[in-house]
Amino acid sequence: MPNSRRRLDEHFMRMALSLAERGTGFVSPNPKVGCVLVKEGSVVGWGYHKSFGGPHAEVMALDMAGKNASGSTAYVSLEPCSHWGKTPPCAPRLVEAGVTEVVAAVIDPNPAVSGSGMKILETSGLRTAVGVLEEEAKWANRGFFRMTELRRPWVVLKCAVSLDGMVALKNGESRWVTNLRSRSVAHLLRSESDAVVVGVNTVISDDPELSVRHVEGRNPLKVVLDSNLRTPIRAKVLDGGSCVIIAAEGCDSARIRALEDAGGEVVILPRDERGHPNLSDVLNFLSDRGVCYLLIEGGPSIASSFAREGFVDLFEIFVAPKFLGVGLPVLGYLETVAIERAFEGEIKEVKNLDGDLWLEVRPKCSPAL
Repeated sequence: MPNSRRRLDEHFMRMALSLAERGTGFVSPNPKVGCVLVKEGSVVGWGYHKSFGGPHAEVMALDMAGKNASGSTAYVSLEPCSHWGKTPPCAPRLVEAGVTEVVAAVIDPNPAVSGSGMKILETSGLRTAVGVLEEEAKWANRGFFRMTELRRPWVVLKCAVSLDGMVALKNGESRWVTNLRSRSVAHLLRSESDAVVVGVNTVISDDPELSVRHVEGRNPLKVVLDSNLRTPIRAKVLDGGSCVIIAAEGCDSARIRALEDAGGEVVILPRDERGHPNLSDVLNFLSDRGVCYLLIEGGPSIASSFAREGFVDLFEIFVAPKFLGVGLPVLGYLETVAIERAFEGEIKEVKNLDGDLWLEVRPKCSPAL
């Protein structure tokens, strides 16, 4: 491919990827998709998937372009779908509209599509290309790829720590380790997630709302890991509904009814050898509920459990320039027997937030996209 054409394709694909991001937090379990229609070097239509069950990006772009869609090139951040779901398939719509070429960033990993959309286009005589900004496109839909390929969400562990790695004092006090700017960014991460998970100890000690504040955005599903149903009936997480309490088999039925009457939804999963639901079962359950992006906000016990099982795909670490001394380490329940077997990560990005540091760290044990 000539460099000039490659640069042109990447330019318009970046537009499609940027449009796709507008659907963050609203389309799961569907993927985020953006589409740009280009004719004679000019954009004649664009669209993105706004909400689950709503029109797809290609349809929005075609509606905007109208007759100008004929003879255009479609840049799509994910292969056009070929099957009926909540809406009709997009690949035939592109053919009917007279689009002559489709450039897709990446093949859809969904077995119901997985190349069949491109095949429809090629069989109908359209020129096609796949792989423009493929890595960027996979990252943009990392939750969708995780759910499709591993039947679990993309898991992010968020923590606010001191310079010596403590999330709280020895007595459990943790408000506030970091500054307001860090807390605002943390709420932005919460708004971009489909669900947020804490352990019952956090609910008992901090009584968090787990709602989105400081920034605009929708509230995620609240999930409490509570094997023996110790969540207080008047806990703030139960306010307003959208709270799932995941317990283990053998819990008292009267306690279940009381928590459900208070606004929670109690889900019972099998106990493991430690008396807790297996984290794989928890992640599979959340995936079945349409959760593609999961944010872990629990304390050291929950954080250590997810890290130990290799289920953390990204750490979002907010570091305050202060020392707490003896306290509760972020992974205080994770035991390392030798330096060479330490839990390793790769720092992907570092930002300054009014004096705090925001680190994005990718664990080396996280499966590749």
